[in-house]
Amino acid sequence: MLPIYSLTAVNTTKTLLKQFCRSFHASSIMGLKVGDKLPSVELYENNPTNKVNLEKLLSNKKAVVFAVPGAFTPGCSKTHLPGYVEKADELKKKGIDEIICVSVNDPFVMDAWGKEHKATGKVRMLADPDASFTKALELETNLPPLGGTRSKRYSMIIENGVVKSLNVEPDGTGLSCSLADKLPL
Repeated sequence: MLPIYSLTAVNTTKTLLKQFCRSFHASSIMGLKVGDKLPSVELYENNPTNKVNLEKLLSNKKAVVFAVPGAFTPGCSKTHLPGYVEKADELKKKGIDEIICVSVNDPFVMDAWGKEHKATGKVRMLADPDASFTKALELETNLPPLGGTRSKRYSMIIENGVVKSLNVEPDGTGLSCSLADKLPL
């Protein structure tokens, strides 16, 4: 039989362990969830003077918003963005008003990347230079080889400014659930 002080220590340890495990629950790790409204944060299109607020832009629209860790990176350039450009007409026939790509980059980089992939008129390329939008969603990740704070790779369907579907890559950077052909429309 354990002495009374040992039982108290075991119970205290169990309580602390439960609290610690709860701190890693999915709702603690990821702030944004289905049913949430988009935050009011300025993004940039084409140049630093052209501000776009998704909360306002999408308040009366149905849209797909997807994010990538970085423009011109291999997975983003070979698979993610091209998939949305290729499926843009099909998505719009299914009632999508806007298709938006977000990345923690400057607006000039996003503009050039969009032009290289013939996204003009199909996918709007929005820059989140200081990661304010990404951080407001709590979907940031630290990727030192890409410059530090970046966005996790995700896709979401927005209706009237509200998140209806959210698909975050399990590792934050992979190419599975956030691709254009995986959208639950």
